[in-house]
Amino acid sequence: AYTMFKDKSFKVGNGFTVFGVSMDASHDAWVQAIQTDGLIWDAHVSDLGGWKNAAAVLYQVRSIPSNFLIGADGVIIAKNLRGEALIQVLNQLSK
Repeated sequence: AYTMFKDKSFKVGNGFTVFGVSMDASHDAWVQAIQTDGLIWDAHVSDLGGWKNAAAVLYQVRSIPSNFLIGADGVIIAKNLRGEALIQVLNQLSK
């Protein structure tokens, strides 16, 4: 989805990106996962808090992977879309 939509314009804002928040408690494990999983987007963050990660607590993440599709206005559009369901919503939102 990232590769397909990163350069498109959207009705809810310009562009699509992935902001990855790690649930790892180890820096080395976090960096290794980025490489092993082939995560090609630029934004990877972690406070190394594991399941007590500030973002996980705020967004009530209880399992991984979890994802949130957020518009330019900060409003959550959808949660936990994967595969074709994510592609379908991104197609609907693209101009």
